[in-house]
Amino acid sequence: MNDHEFLAGRFEDHRSHLRAVAYQMLGSLGEADDAVQEAWLRLSRSDTSKVENMGGWLTTIVARVSLNMLRSRNTLREDPLETLTSAPVGDGEEASDPEQAAIVSDSVGLAMLVVLDTLAPAERLAFVLHDVFAVPFDEIAPIVERSPAAARKLASRARRRVQGATPPPDADLLRQREIVGAFLIASRGGDFGALLALLDPDVVLRADRAAVLVGASGLVRGASAVAGTFSGRSRAAKLALIDGVAGAVWAQGGQPRVVFGFTISGGRITEIDLIADSEHLRELRLVIIEA
Repeated sequence: MNDHEFLAGRFEDHRSHLRAVAYQMLGSLGEADDAVQEAWLRLSRSDTSKVENMGGWLTTIVARVSLNMLRSRNTLREDPLETLTSAPVGDGEEASDPEQAAIVSDSVGLAMLVVLDTLAPAERLAFVLHDVFAVPFDEIAPIVERSPAAARKLASRARRRVQGATPPPDADLLRQREIVGAFLIASRGGDFGALLALLDPDVVLRADRAAVLVGASGLVRGASAVAGTFSGRSRAAKLALIDGVAGAVWAQGGQPRVVFGFTISGGRITEIDLIADSEHLRELRLVIIEA
């Protein structure tokens, strides 16, 4: 085995962990894979003879790449979160068990991915590395170019925002189905007043990039604006269970094309997420319950 093959083998040992870090940083499987690929390119060009902790070194590289991607995203465009799926990505330096990966992903939660997208890049990195992957603050500090104490404050500030921005969804699945079903009926019928009654005043509509490409608005805020977006539409959408939560699906030729994810709290819809990315759709557990 030559040196290149040996190095590639060591990298593969850590790939699932690196993908998990990048995914939680970027909220996109495609961008996560790009970040991991960049980490491999940097590894292949580097002298690692003095690297004692390859997993830690690679985590730092992926974190730096992801941070740069987040900063570039914020500078050049306002991209909505690309996915709300709990995609199976690993955790821990050697994690590769798909069941364990799914458990880790579910523990992070769909709602958290949405909230993470509202954080500043340095806040997101500090929170994800420390709270999700248990990276010490003295290792996080150089990545965000701050002291360990300042990195701790970044993570603490992000943690407060995450905890304050994720109200518990209504647990009653039947009630969820009633609300989503009523929303679809009001949308199809163009009943603006009924839509307003179902929406929280501060409701947010987000669409991933694939949904935007087929005509969806990337980001819409407020009940009136969201109601206007849906009024007279959604005629082909069907009530469905999305990973066990009430939602809707638009399918074409027997294949799901767009998933409507709903967050419901206090009897009203607080968030709607449109997912059209084909890779993310494949990760979802979809059950159509409307004829």
